[in-house]
Amino acid sequence: MANVEHGGRPGDAFGTAAPGAAKARLGLVRAGLWLIAAVLAVRQVAVVLGTPKGERLTDLETWVGPNGVLHVKGSLYDSTQFTGTPFAGLVLKPLTRSAEQALGWGWTFGTLLLVAALGVVAARALPQPVSRRTALLAAPVAISLLMLSLPVRNTLYLGQTSIIPVLLVLLGCFAVRGERASGVLIGLAAALQPTVLLFAPLLWFTGRRRAAASTGITFAAGTALAWAAMPHDSYTYWVHHLAGVGLGRPADDLANQSLHGALLRLGLEGPLEIGLFLALGAAVAVLGLRRAVRYARDGQLLLAVAVTGCVAVAVSPTTWQHQLLWVLLALVGRVGKKAGDRYVWPVAVILVMTLPAKMMLPNMAALYPLRDNVVLLAALAAATVVPFLSRTSEYYRSPIPTEYAQPVPTRWKHVPLLPFLRRVLTRPNLLLELLLIRVGYSAYQQVRLAATGGTNAGGRATAEEHGEQVHAIEKFLQIDVERWVNHAVVDVPWLQSFFDFYYTSFHFVVPLSVLGILYVRRPAEYRWARAALGFATLFALVGFWLYPLAPPRLMPGLGFIDTVHGVQDFSQPDYGTLTALTNQYAAMPSLHFGWSLWCGLVIAILAPKWWMKALGLLHPLFTVSAIVATANHWVLDAVGGAAVVGAGFALTYLLQGPRPRPLAKSAAETADSAESADVSIAEPVPAKGRTPN
Repeated sequence: MANVEHGGRPGDAFGTAAPGAAKARLGLVRAGLWLIAAVLAVRQVAVVLGTPKGERLTDLETWVGPNGVLHVKGSLYDSTQFTGTPFAGLVLKPLTRSAEQALGWGWTFGTLLLVAALGVVAARALPQPVSRRTALLAAPVAISLLMLSLPVRNTLYLGQTSIIPVLLVLLGCFAVRGERASGVLIGLAAALQPTVLLFAPLLWFTGRRRAAASTGITFAAGTALAWAAMPHDSYTYWVHHLAGVGLGRPADDLANQSLHGALLRLGLEGPLEIGLFLALGAAVAVLGLRRAVRYARDGQLLLAVAVTGCVAVAVSPTTWQHQLLWVLLALVGRVGKKAGDRYVWPVAVILVMTLPAKMMLPNMAALYPLRDNVVLLAALAAATVVPFLSRTSEYYRSPIPTEYAQPVPTRWKHVPLLPFLRRVLTRPNLLLELLLIRVGYSAYQQVRLAATGGTNAGGRATAEEHGEQVHAIEKFLQIDVERWVNHAVVDVPWLQSFFDFYYTSFHFVVPLSVLGILYVRRPAEYRWARAALGFATLFALVGFWLYPLAPPRLMPGLGFIDTVHGVQDFSQPDYGTLTALTNQYAAMPSLHFGWSLWCGLVIAILAPKWWMKALGLLHPLFTVSAIVATANHWVLDAVGGAAVVGAGFALTYLLQGPRPRPLAKSAAETADSAESADVSIAEPVPAKGRTPN
C-alpha cells in the first residue's frame, strides 16, 4: 500500500484498504455522526427546559396554557397571538388538558422525535443512485443539520407545530403507498399550513392526479369541519386575518421572510404593495412549479419538494422563522460542473439556515435589504434561478476533478498527512471563499467579544491584574519601553498622526490585499497562506479566552496616553462606546502584529523581487511600532502575536507538509532539451524504407 509520507497519493491509504477495514471505519464514522446528532438533541432539550418557565414554549403557552386562547370563550383570534388555522385550533383543543399536564417535557421530546423522523425520511428520499456510504451516513447528518437549523431551534423554543406540515408532506411523497393516502397526508398539512396546497399542482403535473385530488378534498374537508365547528373563528381567519395578515407580529417584521414582508420592509404599502406582491408571487409560483415538475420527472423528487416548499415560503403572506425548513431541504440539489464548485450551494444554504443574518453580511446600511431578507433570497434562488443539474448530465455524478499538487513528505514520519487536506492547485470558488471568510470573521468577533465575559467589573479587574503581571515581567526583562515610546511620539505631532493612521487603517487592508492578490495570481499559495492565517487566528482566540489582558491605554495610574481614542474615563466600566464594537481586553496575543507578520512572511516567501520582499517586511516593523506608540499593546503582546503566527504555519506544515515548489526544469534538463531540439532539426528522422544520404 502506498504510504502518503513517502510520496504515495494521499487517498491511497483509503482507496486500497481491505474491505473489512474500510467497513469498520465507515461504521465508526457512522457511530460518531449518530453521537453528534444525539448530543445536539440533548443540548436542545437542555436549552429549552433550562429556560425559565415563563420564557419557554411561549407560543404553546399562548395556545393551550392555563390562560391560553383555547380556554377562552369567544374567538381564537381575539388576542391576535394564536397564529394557526381554525383547523389547527380544532385539533389542539382536545389536547388542552394533557398539554397542561406535561407541557414542557412532552412537547419538547415530541418535537425532537418529529425532527428525527423528518431527518430519516429526507435521508431515505435522496435521489438515486447513492453510494452505500452516503446511504448510511445521510440520516445522522440530516438530523444534525435539522437540530442546528434556525427553524427547528425556533420551533423548540416557541413550542410551534411547523415541523408537522413538512413531515406530513415528506411522508405523503416518500413513505406511504397509494396516491389517496399520500394526498390525505398532504391535505392535512395544507389544512395546518395553507400554502402547502401548492403541492397539489406538483402532484397533478407529475401524473399523480388522484393524490392531487385527494389533497384538495382533504384540505377542503378539514377547513369545512373547522368552519362548521367554529364559524366565527373561520371567518375571522380567512377573511380578516389572512387577507389582512393580522396574525402574530407585524407583517413587516424581520422574522417574516416572505415577499410580502420584504416589500413592506422596503417601504411599499397599500394597493401598490398588494398588486406587486400578487404579481411577483404569481411569477415565482409559475417558475418554481415548472422547475419542480421538471426535477420530479428527472427522478429528483426530494429536490422538487424542496423547490415547491421554497415557493410556498415566498408567496405566503407571512412566513415566520419556524416555517422555513423547506429552504434547508434544497441543499440536496447538485450545482456546478467542477468538483470544487459542488460545495458552494449546500454550504451557502447551511450557513443561511443555521446562522443569524448579521453573520452572513457586514453591518452596512447599503446591505440591509440583503441582510434582512437573506433567507427569502435563498428560497427565491432555489425556486427560480439556481441551475440544479439533471441526473442525465455527465457532471451529475462525475464533476470535473480538482487538480492537486504532487504529494510531499512530512518531516514527522509518525504524523500522517491528512488526505482531505491535499494541496489544491486550482483557484477556489470565490463565493465560497467570501462566505467562509465573512462567517469566520464574524465568529472571531463574537468569541473575541465574549472572551472575558464582557466588560463587567470582574472581567475588568482580571484584565488589569494581568496587565500588572505583564508590566512586571517587562520590567524584569528591561523591555518596558511602552511609556517612553508613547510620550516621545506624542511630542511629535506628525509622528503621532502617522502611527494613529497606520494603526487604524492597515490592519485589515493589507491582509485582505495579500489574500486577494494570491487568489488571483497564486491560487495554490493562497490556500496555504489562508490556512496558516486561519490557524493563527484560532490560536489567538484561545489566548484571548485564557488570558484577558488590559492594554497599556486602559491601565489606570501608569500614565499612558491613548492617542487613537482620546482620553479615557476610567470610572466608566465600558470605557464609552468602544466595547460596543470589540472586546478591549483581548490584547494577548496581538493580532494587529500577528496579521502584519503573516503578511510580511508571505510576501517575503512568495514575492519574486528582493525589493518586494523588503517592502513586505517593513509592514510588521511599522505595525509593532504603531501598537506600542499608540499604547494599544505591550511589547509582549507582539511576542504573543509572533508565537501564534509561527504556530499557524507549523500546524499547516504538519497537516499538509511543506509548501510545494513550482515545477521548473533544472539547468541540465533545459540544456538536454535544447540539444535534443537542435539534433532533431539538423538531422530529421528518415522515412521508412529510405536511408539518409
